[in-house]
Amino acid sequence: MAKTMAINAGSSSLKFQLFEMPAETVIAKGQVERIGMSDAIFTLKFNGEKTELVQDIADHEAAINLLLEQLKAHEVIKDLTEITGVGHRIVAGGEWFNKSVIVDDEALNKIERLADYAPLHNTSEALGIRVFQKLLPNALSVAVFDTAFHQTMPKKNYLYALPYEYYTKYGARKYGAHGTSHMYVAQRTADLLGKKLEDLKLITLHLGAGASVTAIKDGKSYDTSMGFSPLAGVMMATRTGDVDPSLVYYIQNREGLSNDEMLDVLNKKSGLLGVSTISSDMRDLESVADTNDHAALALEMFIDRVVRYIGQYYVELGGVDALTFTAGIGENAANVREEIINRLAFMGIKIDAEKNELRDDEVILSTDDSTAAVLKVATNEELMIARDIQALQAQNK
Repeated sequence: MAKTMAINAGSSSLKFQLFEMPAETVIAKGQVERIGMSDAIFTLKFNGEKTELVQDIADHEAAINLLLEQLKAHEVIKDLTEITGVGHRIVAGGEWFNKSVIVDDEALNKIERLADYAPLHNTSEALGIRVFQKLLPNALSVAVFDTAFHQTMPKKNYLYALPYEYYTKYGARKYGAHGTSHMYVAQRTADLLGKKLEDLKLITLHLGAGASVTAIKDGKSYDTSMGFSPLAGVMMATRTGDVDPSLVYYIQNREGLSNDEMLDVLNKKSGLLGVSTISSDMRDLESVADTNDHAALALEMFIDRVVRYIGQYYVELGGVDALTFTAGIGENAANVREEIINRLAFMGIKIDAEKNELRDDEVILSTDDSTAAVLKVATNEELMIARDIQALQAQNK
């Protein structure tokens, strides 16, 4: 059977899963953290065991070389030619990409040109593609776009109230992100409820370090909280979410910041970290919220921003059949889920406190008399990437 690698590259990290296809069996998985530092961390999980190395990993090429070396050293693979496909998660696909594609020179050039849409992601992802193409020249290279799922949004939902020429000249519009995750959990929601996806009105909540809320109608993305870039929408770990552009301009001038410095503040120093002043990690804030006013405020603001988007999308969809939580916070922070759903009690949406404490990957959390189902579904973007590789390999034969 073919072995397929799903890659999710960040500016200083690289996550991976190796699948045996078409069985969809996870052979190995892991990540490289703190790339570019002398104490970078490589983690490999294989055969029920975990290997961790702490060493200098200078760049993404060194990280990928180490990954492939370790796969051979632990006999996950005997030869690199066993890997027949490598799929890369790409955050921004603009209007050029409404589906996954085989990476050629033109596609890679476009991915790099779209870096302005996702400056924290596309450049690193393009670099990862180039390195894998160099080291695995015979493996099919596939790009899977976070924005592709949202290309079904109606124009009234993706356009900004700016001069229309900015859209036609520069592509100034909402693109969204986390599309692969939203698509996966939407389909799993339908499966768990025993319904057809196209018959449901859903609100999916991808709540992690990056966070987005999506309204799904007729099985398609109808609206989503992230905007032109992943900076917009709900408050996140280090990102502001929605903010008045005039305030940004005001602060930038008062602080004497360059454009890049201001973007750095918005992307890396705001959100939970900025308000709490202590951490971007929800777990840290929950542990001290009883005694730290800043931490408590950050949590309250995060929940408030998510609830606002749920309310907006409830109205846009004309009601909702199910709300599904996913990603790091959505899957693991039971208190956050409960607080959010309790704010929706006036809609008749209710959560079962006992079910909410279950650690299972997939759980229906709502009470029997809730007007909408509430679910927790562990996302699996890597599996979606592997499936797209397999489909494109079949088409490319």
